[in-house]
Amino acid sequence: MENQEFKNKKTILIVDDEKPIVDILVYNLQKEGYDTLEANDGITAVDIALDKKPDLILLDIMLPGMDGLSVCKKIRNTLNVPILMLTAKDEEIDKILGLELGADDYVTKPFSVRELMARIKANLRKQEMSGINNVPQEEKEQEVHKIVIGEMTIDLDRFEVKLRDKVVDLTLREFEVLKYLASQPGQVVTREVLLEKVWGYEYYGDIRTVDVTVRRIREKIEKDTSIPKFLMTKRGVGYYIANN
Repeated sequence: MENQEFKNKKTILIVDDEKPIVDILVYNLQKEGYDTLEANDGITAVDIALDKKPDLILLDIMLPGMDGLSVCKKIRNTLNVPILMLTAKDEEIDKILGLELGADDYVTKPFSVRELMARIKANLRKQEMSGINNVPQEEKEQEVHKIVIGEMTIDLDRFEVKLRDKVVDLTLREFEVLKYLASQPGQVVTREVLLEKVWGYEYYGDIRTVDVTVRRIREKIEKDTSIPKFLMTKRGVGYYIANN
């Protein structure tokens, strides 16, 4: 057990100004074999994140100095690291998974430690599978794998989407959703399947997360979101990519 804990040990940055919550998270994360870093305000959080480059960040929205959404935006400008927002019940998911912010996931307070650990593991696993953490471009295979749908090109090696030769600025999660749907054009995928395959949950989480993410993708790739050309909805079932 000890060998496994120290092998590929991941570091998680906890950002919260409530000491009891930080203490609970530190205890449970270290028990699971993670290293932890702590910040109690937004400005310190940004400094630690950019300096230490943790593998995942747990980020509260309500923070002194700089709120969590601003922290998320600043970190996103430099690091492609999974960010899980800790939110109050009345917070809007639209803001948390915001167009310009790029949080990967959220958990509402009061949270179940077991659920939070499952979300952390799922996001870390997804990040590992993406294989983009600090991999120099020259070390990647020369062969380029692309999915082309009409005027949209999805470059699987560069994790890049181009629309009419212009790069579309997607978060990692948005890219993964688009890639999954585009790999099987015309095939309707339910929200539950997307939650399992893209977010990596072994249980059904909040399917509104899927709806918000799909809406964000549409805002970036569609000329008119009310009449989408690429990312389609099958009412009452799920989403699919049109066979253009």
